[in-house]
Amino acid sequence: MSDSPVLGMILKGYPRISETFISNEILLLERLGFTLHLFSMRRPRENFSHENIKKIRATVDYLPETLLTSLPRLLYHNLLLAKKRPGCYLAALRIAAKRLRRTKKIATVKHLLQAGYLVHRFLPNSGVVHLHAHFAHSPTSVALFASRLSGLNFSFTAHAKDIYTSEPRQLREKMERARFVVTCTEYNRRFLKDISAGEATPIHRIYHGIDIDFFSQDLLGKKEDRAPAPPYRILTIARMTAKKGLPTIYRALRILRDEGISFRHTLIGDGEERERVLALIKELGLGPFTRWTGSQPHQVVLEHYRNADLFVLGSEVAPNGDRDGIPNVLIESMAVGTPVVATDISAIPELVVDGETGLLVPPGQPEKMARALIRLLTDIPLRKQVIDAARTRVIQRFDNQALIDALAAVLRQTVQEFNHP
Repeated sequence: MSDSPVLGMILKGYPRISETFISNEILLLERLGFTLHLFSMRRPRENFSHENIKKIRATVDYLPETLLTSLPRLLYHNLLLAKKRPGCYLAALRIAAKRLRRTKKIATVKHLLQAGYLVHRFLPNSGVVHLHAHFAHSPTSVALFASRLSGLNFSFTAHAKDIYTSEPRQLREKMERARFVVTCTEYNRRFLKDISAGEATPIHRIYHGIDIDFFSQDLLGKKEDRAPAPPYRILTIARMTAKKGLPTIYRALRILRDEGISFRHTLIGDGEERERVLALIKELGLGPFTRWTGSQPHQVVLEHYRNADLFVLGSEVAPNGDRDGIPNVLIESMAVGTPVVATDISAIPELVVDGETGLLVPPGQPEKMARALIRLLTDIPLRKQVIDAARTRVIQRFDNQALIDALAAVLRQTVQEFNHP
C-alpha cells in the first residue's frame, strides 16, 4: 500500500498514441508530487508510444475488456463484492437497471461488472482515495459505479466526442453524482452548464496545454524569416475520422492543383475512415502530390511541423454529433511557428482568431479553404504577423506548466479532503 494518498485514474486505453495530452497530464501531476494508480479499460493498440510514457511511474492495471471472454472473472469478483457489500451493490444495481431501461445498451452491464472488478480486485491496499475518469462516456460510467460500490468520490474530465455523443440525461446524471467536472474549453463548459440544469457540481474549464520548450527547440527567430516557395509544404495531422473534415481539405487541395499551384501535402494519422480518405485522394487525382504516413511518434511529428509551410485542419460536426474541442495539433503547430488554417467550429476560435493568429473558414467549404491556404502561403506580411501573434497566444494561454498547476489545485484539495474526513 502507498504511504501517501493515491489518485486513481480511469482511462479508456493506456497508452494511446492519439491521447498524448493525457500522458502529459499524468507525468506533470507526478512531477508535482501526486501518486497515481491507472486503471485502463483497454490495452495499447499501437506497437510504439511517445517518450514521456517511459517516464511515468504510476502503477497500471487493466480491466477485462469484453463480456464474452471475461465473464467468469468479472462474475467471480462481483459476486464476492456483492457478498461483502450487499447494500452498496444493490444501490449500484438500481442505477444500472435505470440506465439499462433508458439506453437498452449491454455496455451498462459491462461497466458495472468492470467497476466491481476494479473495486474488489485492485482497490484493496492500493491507497486510492479518489477516482478521476478521463472522458465522460464509458470511463466515467465505470467511475460512477466504482464510486457507488466503494464509497469513494469520483470526478471526470470531459473532452469532445464523449460530450456531444452522450445521451444528455446520462451525462446530467454523471455530473450530479460527480464531486467536480473538468473540461478543456469554454465552449464545452457552457454546454455542460446548460445540460446540468442548475446543479451545483463545479465545472472547471482548464485548457490542454503543451510543453512550450519542446515545441520551441531552435525555432525562435528563424521560421518567420523564411518565405515559403513552391512546391509548398502543407501538413495535416489528424485521426482519419468524420469530424476531422479531411474530404474538405483534399477538395481544397484539388482546387490548388487546378490553379497550377505546386504543393506537397502530408497527412499523419490513422482511423476508421482510412479507406474512404485514401479512395478520395485517388479519385481527385492527388496521389502524386500527397502522402499518408500513418501514426508517428512525437519526435517525427515535430520534424514535420518544422519543415511545413502551412498546417490545415478541416474540423466539422460529424453526423453523430462528434466534434473537436481545441485540437492539440493546432496549438503545437502555432508554437512551432507554422501558421494554421482551420474551421470556425466548436472551441477552435478560442485559439485561432481569424486574421490574427491564423485563418478560419466555415466547415465543409473547400473553395473558401483553398483561398485561405493560398493567402497564408503567399501573403508574407500576414504570415509574419500570424506567426508572431500565434506563438504569443500559445505561450500566454496554453502553457501546460501553468495549466497543470490549476488542475493540480483542484485535485489536491479533493485528495486531501477525502484522505482526512
